[in-house]
Amino acid sequence: MFEQLSERLGQIFSRLGRHGKLSTNDLEEALREVRIALLEADVNFKVVKDFTARVSEQALGTEVLESLTPTQQIIKIVNKELVAILGSTPGPLANAPHPPAVVMLVGLQGSGKTTTAAKLALNLNKNGQKPLLVAADNRRPAAIEQLITLATPLSIPIYSETPTSRPQDICVHALVQAKKEEAKWVVVDTAGRMQVDEILMAELEEVKKILKPDEILLVADAMTGQEAVRIASEFHKRLGLTGLILTKMDGDARGGAALSIRWVTGVPIRYIGTGEKQDALEVFQPERLASRILGMGDMLTLIEKAEEAFDREQTKEFEKKVKNARFGLDDFLIQIRQMKKMGPLNQLLEMIPGMSGTVKKLPDSEKELKKIEAIILSMTPQERQSPNIIDGSRRRRIARGSGTTPQDINQLLNRFKQMQKLLKMTAGGKMPSNLGQFYSR
Repeated sequence: MFEQLSERLGQIFSRLGRHGKLSTNDLEEALREVRIALLEADVNFKVVKDFTARVSEQALGTEVLESLTPTQQIIKIVNKELVAILGSTPGPLANAPHPPAVVMLVGLQGSGKTTTAAKLALNLNKNGQKPLLVAADNRRPAAIEQLITLATPLSIPIYSETPTSRPQDICVHALVQAKKEEAKWVVVDTAGRMQVDEILMAELEEVKKILKPDEILLVADAMTGQEAVRIASEFHKRLGLTGLILTKMDGDARGGAALSIRWVTGVPIRYIGTGEKQDALEVFQPERLASRILGMGDMLTLIEKAEEAFDREQTKEFEKKVKNARFGLDDFLIQIRQMKKMGPLNQLLEMIPGMSGTVKKLPDSEKELKKIEAIILSMTPQERQSPNIIDGSRRRRIARGSGTTPQDINQLLNRFKQMQKLLKMTAGGKMPSNLGQFYSR
Protein backbone atom coordinates (compact mmCIF):
# COMPACT_ATOMS: atom_id res chain seq x y z
CA MET A 1 0.00 0.00 0.00
CA PHE A 2 2.77 2.48 0.86
CA GLU A 3 4.85 1.73 -2.23
CA GLN A 4 4.58 5.23 -3.71
CA LEU A 5 5.19 7.02 -0.39
CA SER A 6 8.09 4.72 0.45
CA GLU A 7 9.69 5.37 -2.93
CA ARG A 8 9.30 9.15 -2.58
CA LEU A 9 10.80 9.20 0.91
CA GLY A 10 13.64 6.97 -0.27
CA GLN A 11 14.48 9.41 -3.05
CA ILE A 12 14.43 12.36 -0.62
CA PHE A 13 16.76 10.68 1.86
CA SER A 14 19.02 9.45 -0.92
CA ARG A 15 19.51 13.03 -2.16
CA LEU A 16 20.18 14.21 1.39
CA GLY A 17 22.80 11.50 1.82
CA ARG A 18 24.78 12.80 -1.15
CA HIS A 19 25.28 16.16 0.58
CA GLY A 20 27.49 14.81 3.35
CA LYS A 21 27.21 17.70 5.76
CA LEU A 22 23.77 19.32 5.74
CA SER A 23 22.85 22.98 5.85
CA THR A 24 19.64 24.41 7.26
CA ASN A 25 18.47 25.10 3.68
CA ASP A 26 19.10 21.47 2.68
CA LEU A 27 17.01 20.23 5.57
CA GLU A 28 14.15 22.70 5.05
CA GLU A 29 13.96 21.76 1.36
CA ALA A 30 13.86 18.05 2.27
CA LEU A 31 11.09 18.65 4.81
CA ARG A 32 9.06 20.52 2.16
CA GLU A 33 9.37 17.47 -0.09
CA VAL A 34 8.38 15.15 2.77
CA ARG A 35 5.31 17.32 3.40
CA ILE A 36 4.29 17.10 -0.28
CA ALA A 37 4.88 13.33 -0.33
CA LEU A 38 2.63 12.83 2.70
CA LEU A 39 -0.13 15.03 1.29
CA GLU A 40 0.02 13.16 -2.03
CA ALA A 41 -0.31 9.92 -0.05
CA ASP A 42 -3.65 11.27 1.21
CA VAL A 43 -2.48 11.86 4.78
CA ASN A 44 -4.70 14.30 6.67
CA PHE A 45 -3.27 17.84 6.38
CA LYS A 46 -3.44 18.39 10.16
CA VAL A 47 -1.42 15.22 10.68
CA VAL A 48 1.14 16.35 8.07
CA LYS A 49 1.46 19.77 9.72
CA ASP A 50 2.01 18.28 13.18
CA PHE A 51 4.40 15.61 11.89
CA THR A 52 6.67 17.97 9.92
CA ALA A 53 6.72 20.46 12.81
CA ARG A 54 7.93 17.76 15.20
CA VAL A 55 10.56 16.46 12.77
CA SER A 56 11.74 20.00 11.99
CA GLU A 57 12.09 20.88 15.66
CA GLN A 58 14.36 17.91 16.30
CA ALA A 59 16.24 17.83 12.97
CA LEU A 60 17.21 21.51 12.89
CA GLY A 61 19.20 21.12 16.09
CA THR A 62 22.97 21.59 16.05
CA GLU A 63 23.48 17.98 17.16
CA VAL A 64 21.92 16.64 13.96
CA LEU A 65 23.30 19.15 11.47
CA GLU A 66 26.88 18.74 12.75
CA SER A 67 26.64 14.94 13.05
CA LEU A 68 28.94 12.75 10.95
CA THR A 69 25.82 10.91 9.76
CA PRO A 70 23.12 13.62 9.61
CA THR A 71 20.89 11.78 7.10
CA GLN A 72 20.77 8.68 9.30
CA GLN A 73 19.90 10.88 12.26
CA ILE A 74 17.01 12.44 10.31
CA ILE A 75 15.71 9.04 9.19
CA LYS A 76 15.79 7.96 12.85
CA ILE A 77 13.73 11.04 13.81
CA VAL A 78 11.24 10.47 10.97
CA ASN A 79 10.87 6.84 11.99
CA LYS A 80 10.22 7.82 15.62
CA GLU A 81 7.59 10.38 14.64
CA LEU A 82 5.87 7.96 12.24
CA VAL A 83 5.53 5.51 15.14
CA ALA A 84 4.15 8.34 17.30
CA ILE A 85 1.48 9.11 14.67
CA LEU A 86 0.52 5.45 14.29
CA GLY A 87 0.35 5.15 18.07
CA SER A 88 1.09 2.33 20.46
CA THR A 89 -1.26 -0.61 20.22
CA PRO A 90 -2.69 -2.50 23.19
CA GLY A 91 -2.15 -5.74 21.28
CA PRO A 92 -4.50 -8.48 20.08
CA LEU A 93 -7.64 -9.74 21.83
CA ALA A 94 -5.61 -12.38 23.62
CA ASN A 95 -7.44 -13.13 26.87
CA ALA A 96 -11.11 -12.61 27.61
CA PRO A 97 -11.31 -10.57 30.86
CA HIS A 98 -14.67 -12.06 31.94
CA PRO A 99 -15.71 -14.93 29.64
CA PRO A 100 -17.72 -14.78 27.55
CA ALA A 101 -16.29 -11.39 26.54
CA VAL A 102 -17.91 -9.58 23.62
CA VAL A 103 -16.33 -7.81 20.66
CA MET A 104 -18.77 -5.84 18.56
CA LEU A 105 -17.68 -5.20 14.96
CA VAL A 106 -19.18 -2.11 13.32
CA GLY A 107 -18.69 -0.42 9.96
CA LEU A 108 -20.20 0.44 6.62
CA GLN A 109 -21.17 -2.03 3.92
CA GLY A 110 -18.25 -2.89 1.66
CA SER A 111 -15.59 -2.40 4.33
CA GLY A 112 -15.04 -6.15 4.69
CA LYS A 113 -16.74 -6.38 8.09
CA THR A 114 -18.25 -9.86 7.68
CA THR A 115 -15.02 -11.33 6.29
CA THR A 116 -13.06 -9.66 9.10
CA ALA A 117 -15.40 -11.19 11.69
CA ALA A 118 -14.44 -14.67 10.46
CA LYS A 119 -10.74 -13.73 10.33
CA LEU A 120 -10.83 -12.39 13.89
CA ALA A 121 -12.61 -15.51 15.14
CA LEU A 122 -9.94 -17.69 13.48
CA ASN A 123 -7.19 -15.56 15.07
CA LEU A 124 -8.76 -15.99 18.52
CA ASN A 125 -9.25 -19.71 17.96
CA LYS A 126 -5.57 -20.16 17.09
CA ASN A 127 -4.67 -18.49 20.39
CA GLY A 128 -6.84 -20.86 22.40
CA GLN A 129 -9.62 -18.30 22.93
CA LYS A 130 -12.71 -20.25 21.87
CA PRO A 131 -14.93 -17.86 19.86
CA LEU A 132 -18.60 -17.83 18.94
CA LEU A 133 -19.49 -15.93 15.77
CA VAL A 134 -22.82 -14.09 15.76
CA ALA A 135 -24.56 -13.16 12.50
CA ALA A 136 -26.41 -10.01 13.59
CA ASP A 137 -26.32 -8.30 10.19
CA ASN A 138 -29.78 -8.95 8.77
CA ARG A 139 -29.80 -5.79 6.65
CA ARG A 140 -27.47 -6.83 3.86
CA PRO A 141 -28.76 -9.61 1.60
CA ALA A 142 -26.89 -12.90 2.12
CA ALA A 143 -24.76 -11.54 4.99
CA ILE A 144 -25.85 -14.40 7.27
CA GLU A 145 -25.14 -17.01 4.58
CA GLN A 146 -21.75 -15.42 3.90
CA LEU A 147 -20.70 -15.66 7.55
CA ILE A 148 -21.87 -19.29 7.75
CA THR A 149 -19.93 -20.10 4.57
CA LEU A 150 -16.79 -18.49 6.00
CA ALA A 151 -17.06 -20.05 9.46
CA THR A 152 -17.94 -23.65 8.55
CA PRO A 153 -14.61 -24.66 6.92
CA LEU A 154 -12.79 -23.11 9.88
CA SER A 155 -14.78 -25.25 12.37
CA ILE A 156 -15.82 -22.11 14.24
CA PRO A 157 -19.27 -22.21 15.88
CA ILE A 158 -21.75 -19.62 14.65
CA TYR A 159 -25.06 -18.40 15.99
CA SER A 160 -27.64 -17.17 13.47
CA GLU A 161 -31.36 -16.72 13.07
CA THR A 162 -33.66 -15.89 10.17
CA PRO A 163 -33.22 -12.55 8.35
CA THR A 164 -36.56 -11.42 9.79
CA SER A 165 -35.26 -11.54 13.38
CA ARG A 166 -34.41 -8.26 15.09
CA PRO A 167 -30.65 -7.73 15.67
CA GLN A 168 -31.42 -6.92 19.32
CA ASP A 169 -33.15 -10.29 19.82
CA ILE A 170 -30.36 -12.14 17.99
CA CYS A 171 -27.81 -10.65 20.40
CA VAL A 172 -29.83 -11.58 23.51
CA HIS A 173 -30.13 -15.19 22.36
CA ALA A 174 -26.48 -15.32 21.24
CA LEU A 175 -25.23 -14.39 24.74
CA VAL A 176 -27.23 -17.28 26.20
CA GLN A 177 -25.77 -19.63 23.58
CA ALA A 178 -22.22 -18.39 24.29
CA LYS A 179 -22.55 -19.33 27.98
CA LYS A 180 -23.87 -22.79 27.04
CA GLU A 181 -20.91 -23.39 24.72
CA GLU A 182 -18.44 -21.88 27.23
CA ALA A 183 -17.09 -19.51 24.59
CA LYS A 184 -14.30 -17.15 25.59
CA TRP A 185 -15.16 -14.47 23.03
CA VAL A 186 -18.38 -13.56 21.24
CA VAL A 187 -17.62 -11.92 17.88
CA VAL A 188 -20.68 -10.03 16.67
CA ASP A 189 -21.05 -9.00 13.03
CA THR A 190 -23.47 -6.07 13.19
CA ALA A 191 -25.50 -4.45 10.43
CA GLY A 192 -23.97 -1.81 8.18
CA ARG A 193 -25.16 0.81 5.72
CA MET A 194 -23.83 2.38 2.57
CA GLN A 195 -23.30 5.52 4.64
CA VAL A 196 -23.58 6.67 8.23
CA ASP A 197 -27.18 7.56 9.12
CA GLU A 198 -29.35 8.03 12.20
CA ILE A 199 -31.25 4.73 11.79
CA LEU A 200 -27.99 2.75 11.71
CA MET A 201 -26.53 4.52 14.73
CA ALA A 202 -29.70 4.21 16.79
CA GLU A 203 -29.82 0.47 16.12
CA LEU A 204 -26.15 0.00 17.00
CA GLU A 205 -26.62 1.97 20.23
CA GLU A 206 -29.45 -0.42 21.20
CA VAL A 207 -27.29 -3.44 20.39
CA LYS A 208 -24.48 -1.96 22.47
CA LYS A 209 -26.78 -1.65 25.51
CA ILE A 210 -27.74 -5.32 25.18
CA LEU A 211 -24.26 -6.72 24.55
CA LYS A 212 -22.32 -4.48 26.97
CA PRO A 213 -19.27 -5.21 24.76
CA ASP A 214 -15.71 -5.34 26.08
CA GLU A 215 -14.51 -4.12 22.69
CA ILE A 216 -16.14 -2.08 19.92
CA LEU A 217 -13.97 -2.29 16.82
CA LEU A 218 -14.61 -0.30 13.68
CA VAL A 219 -13.78 -2.14 10.46
CA ALA A 220 -12.66 0.53 7.98
CA ASP A 221 -11.56 0.19 4.37
CA ALA A 222 -8.05 1.70 4.16
CA MET A 223 -8.53 2.31 0.43
CA THR A 224 -11.22 4.95 1.08
CA GLY A 225 -8.54 7.41 2.25
CA GLN A 226 -9.73 10.45 4.16
CA GLU A 227 -13.33 9.20 4.08
CA ALA A 228 -12.24 6.42 6.46
CA VAL A 229 -11.08 9.09 8.93
CA ARG A 230 -14.46 10.87 8.79
CA ILE A 231 -16.37 7.60 9.20
CA ALA A 232 -14.22 6.58 12.18
CA SER A 233 -14.80 9.94 13.85
CA GLU A 234 -18.58 9.62 13.51
CA PHE A 235 -18.70 6.04 14.82
CA HIS A 236 -16.44 6.96 17.73
CA LYS A 237 -18.61 9.93 18.68
CA ARG A 238 -21.76 7.80 18.88
CA LEU A 239 -20.47 4.42 20.09
CA GLY A 240 -17.16 5.04 21.85
CA LEU A 241 -14.83 2.85 19.79
CA THR A 242 -12.06 0.92 21.56
CA GLY A 243 -10.12 0.08 18.43
CA LEU A 244 -9.88 -0.05 14.65
CA ILE A 245 -9.31 -2.77 12.07
CA LEU A 246 -8.03 -1.48 8.73
CA THR A 247 -8.88 -3.76 5.82
CA LYS A 248 -7.43 -3.98 2.30
CA MET A 249 -3.96 -2.91 3.44
CA ASP A 250 -2.62 -5.05 0.59
CA GLY A 251 -4.29 -2.80 -1.98
CA ASP A 252 -2.73 -0.10 -4.12
CA ALA A 253 -4.24 2.89 -2.30
CA ARG A 254 -1.98 5.68 -1.13
CA GLY A 255 -2.19 4.69 2.54
CA GLY A 256 -3.10 8.04 4.06
CA ALA A 257 -5.90 6.55 6.18
CA ALA A 258 -3.51 4.34 8.13
CA LEU A 259 -1.32 7.34 8.94
CA SER A 260 -4.24 9.62 9.81
CA ILE A 261 -7.00 7.63 11.42
CA ARG A 262 -5.33 6.95 14.78
CA TRP A 263 -4.04 10.51 15.16
CA VAL A 264 -7.38 12.14 14.29
CA THR A 265 -9.63 9.84 16.34
CA GLY A 266 -7.26 8.92 19.17
CA VAL A 267 -8.47 5.31 18.78
CA PRO A 268 -5.75 2.64 18.40
CA ILE A 269 -5.43 0.42 15.35
CA ARG A 270 -5.69 -3.17 16.60
CA TYR A 271 -5.45 -5.27 13.43
CA ILE A 272 -4.80 -4.84 9.71
CA GLY A 273 -6.19 -7.00 6.91
CA THR A 274 -3.48 -7.94 4.44
CA GLY A 275 -5.26 -10.18 1.94
CA GLU A 276 -8.30 -12.27 1.08
CA LYS A 277 -7.21 -15.48 2.81
CA GLN A 278 -8.81 -16.28 6.16
CA ASP A 279 -5.50 -15.98 8.03
CA ALA A 280 -4.60 -12.63 6.40
CA LEU A 281 -5.20 -10.60 9.56
CA GLU A 282 -2.17 -9.21 11.38
CA VAL A 283 -1.86 -7.69 14.81
CA PHE A 284 -0.99 -4.05 14.18
CA GLN A 285 2.63 -3.21 14.99
CA PRO A 286 3.34 0.53 14.50
CA GLU A 287 7.13 0.12 14.62
CA ARG A 288 7.03 -2.49 11.87
CA LEU A 289 4.72 -0.48 9.63
CA ALA A 290 6.90 2.63 10.03
CA SER A 291 9.91 0.52 9.06
CA ARG A 292 8.14 -0.67 5.89
CA ILE A 293 7.18 2.90 4.94
CA LEU A 294 10.82 3.97 5.20
CA GLY A 295 11.92 1.03 3.03
CA MET A 296 13.75 -0.67 5.90
CA GLY A 297 11.73 -3.86 5.65
CA ASP A 298 10.05 -5.88 8.37
CA MET A 299 12.09 -8.98 9.07
CA LEU A 300 10.29 -9.82 12.33
CA THR A 301 6.93 -10.22 10.58
CA LEU A 302 8.61 -12.18 7.77
CA ILE A 303 10.17 -14.60 10.30
CA GLU A 304 6.84 -15.02 12.10
CA LYS A 305 5.09 -15.82 8.82
CA ALA A 306 7.79 -18.37 7.96
CA GLU A 307 7.54 -20.06 11.34
CA GLU A 308 3.78 -20.39 10.94
CA ALA A 309 3.82 -21.56 7.32
CA PHE A 310 6.75 -24.01 7.24
CA ASP A 311 6.30 -27.49 8.66
CA ARG A 312 9.20 -28.25 11.04
CA GLU A 313 9.47 -31.93 10.16
CA GLN A 314 9.44 -31.20 6.42
CA THR A 315 12.05 -28.49 6.95
CA LYS A 316 14.35 -30.93 8.81
CA GLU A 317 13.90 -33.53 6.07
CA PHE A 318 14.66 -30.87 3.45
CA GLU A 319 17.89 -29.91 5.26
CA LYS A 320 18.98 -33.56 5.28
CA LYS A 321 18.36 -33.89 1.55
CA VAL A 322 20.34 -30.72 0.85
CA LYS A 323 23.29 -32.00 2.87
CA ASN A 324 23.17 -35.36 1.07
CA ALA A 325 22.63 -33.76 -2.37
CA ARG A 326 19.25 -35.51 -2.76
CA PHE A 327 17.20 -32.37 -3.40
CA GLY A 328 14.64 -33.10 -6.16
CA LEU A 329 11.79 -31.33 -7.90
CA ASP A 330 9.25 -32.81 -5.45
CA ASP A 331 11.14 -31.08 -2.63
CA PHE A 332 11.22 -27.88 -4.66
CA LEU A 333 7.42 -28.10 -5.08
CA ILE A 334 6.96 -28.52 -1.31
CA GLN A 335 9.05 -25.42 -0.67
CA ILE A 336 7.03 -23.38 -3.19
CA ARG A 337 3.73 -24.43 -1.59
CA GLN A 338 4.95 -23.61 1.91
CA MET A 339 6.20 -20.23 0.73
CA LYS A 340 2.78 -19.48 -0.84
CA LYS A 341 1.19 -20.03 2.59
CA MET A 342 3.13 -17.01 3.83
CA GLY A 343 1.22 -14.70 1.50
CA PRO A 344 1.75 -12.94 -1.85
CA LEU A 345 5.42 -12.88 -2.85
CA ASN A 346 5.44 -9.12 -3.48
CA GLN A 347 4.32 -8.54 0.14
CA LEU A 348 7.08 -10.81 1.43
CA LEU A 349 9.73 -9.03 -0.64
CA GLU A 350 8.63 -5.66 0.78
CA MET A 351 9.53 -6.98 4.23
CA ILE A 352 13.16 -7.52 3.18
CA PRO A 353 15.31 -4.41 3.81
CA GLY A 354 16.14 -2.60 0.58
CA MET A 355 13.66 -4.56 -1.57
CA SER A 356 10.59 -2.29 -1.36
CA GLY A 357 11.70 -0.13 -4.29
CA THR A 358 12.32 -3.10 -6.60
CA VAL A 359 9.07 -5.02 -6.07
CA LYS A 360 7.10 -3.21 -8.79
CA LYS A 361 9.92 -3.86 -11.29
CA LEU A 362 9.62 -7.62 -10.85
CA PRO A 363 7.42 -9.79 -13.11
CA ASP A 364 4.14 -11.24 -11.82
CA SER A 365 5.67 -13.52 -9.20
CA GLU A 366 2.40 -15.27 -8.30
CA LYS A 367 1.79 -16.15 -11.95
CA GLU A 368 5.37 -17.42 -12.25
CA LEU A 369 5.02 -19.67 -9.18
CA LYS A 370 1.77 -21.13 -10.54
CA LYS A 371 3.52 -21.88 -13.84
CA ILE A 372 6.37 -23.67 -12.06
CA GLU A 373 3.88 -25.66 -9.99
CA ALA A 374 1.94 -26.68 -13.12
CA ILE A 375 5.14 -27.80 -14.88
CA ILE A 376 6.30 -29.96 -11.97
CA LEU A 377 2.83 -31.52 -11.52
CA SER A 378 2.83 -32.48 -15.23
CA MET A 379 5.97 -34.59 -14.71
CA THR A 380 6.03 -38.25 -13.75
CA PRO A 381 7.41 -39.21 -10.30
CA GLN A 382 10.53 -40.54 -12.03
CA GLU A 383 11.07 -37.26 -13.91
CA ARG A 384 10.73 -35.24 -10.72
CA GLN A 385 13.28 -37.43 -8.96
CA SER A 386 15.70 -37.54 -11.92
CA PRO A 387 15.21 -34.43 -14.13
CA ASN A 388 18.20 -35.48 -16.26
CA ILE A 389 16.03 -38.07 -18.08
CA ILE A 390 13.77 -35.33 -19.49
CA ASP A 391 14.52 -35.28 -23.23
CA GLY A 392 12.85 -33.44 -26.11
CA SER A 393 9.74 -35.64 -26.34
CA ARG A 394 9.23 -35.53 -22.58
CA ARG A 395 9.58 -31.74 -22.64
CA ARG A 396 6.85 -31.47 -25.28
CA ARG A 397 4.54 -33.75 -23.27
CA ILE A 398 5.12 -31.78 -20.04
CA ALA A 399 4.53 -28.50 -21.89
CA ARG A 400 1.19 -29.76 -23.26
CA GLY A 401 0.13 -30.97 -19.81
CA SER A 402 1.02 -27.72 -18.07
CA GLY A 403 -0.13 -25.27 -20.73
CA THR A 404 3.41 -23.94 -21.20
CA THR A 405 6.15 -24.21 -23.83
CA PRO A 406 9.25 -26.44 -24.09
CA GLN A 407 11.28 -23.24 -23.57
CA ASP A 408 9.55 -22.77 -20.19
CA ILE A 409 10.53 -26.35 -19.27
CA ASN A 410 14.15 -25.68 -20.27
CA GLN A 411 14.23 -22.49 -18.24
CA LEU A 412 12.90 -24.24 -15.11
CA LEU A 413 15.32 -27.17 -15.44
CA ASN A 414 18.30 -24.84 -15.97
CA ARG A 415 17.39 -22.80 -12.90
CA PHE A 416 16.83 -25.96 -10.89
CA LYS A 417 20.29 -27.25 -11.83
CA GLN A 418 21.79 -23.95 -10.74
CA MET A 419 19.88 -24.15 -7.46
CA GLN A 420 21.16 -27.70 -6.87
CA LYS A 421 24.74 -26.51 -7.40
CA LEU A 422 24.17 -23.57 -5.09
CA LEU A 423 22.71 -25.77 -2.34
CA LYS A 424 25.57 -28.27 -2.65
CA MET A 425 28.15 -25.49 -2.32
CA THR A 426 26.27 -23.95 0.63
CA ALA A 427 26.05 -27.33 2.36
CA GLY A 428 29.78 -27.77 1.81
CA GLY A 429 30.58 -24.43 3.42
CA LYS A 430 31.33 -22.64 0.13
CA MET A 431 29.63 -19.51 -1.17
CA PRO A 432 29.51 -19.03 -4.94
CA SER A 433 30.80 -15.74 -6.31
CA ASN A 434 27.91 -15.42 -8.79
CA LEU A 435 25.15 -15.60 -6.15
CA GLY A 436 23.80 -12.20 -7.15
CA GLN A 437 23.56 -13.26 -10.79
CA PHE A 438 21.59 -16.35 -9.76
CA TYR A 439 18.89 -14.29 -8.03
CA SER A 440 18.70 -11.66 -10.77
CA ARG A 441 17.86 -14.11 -13.54
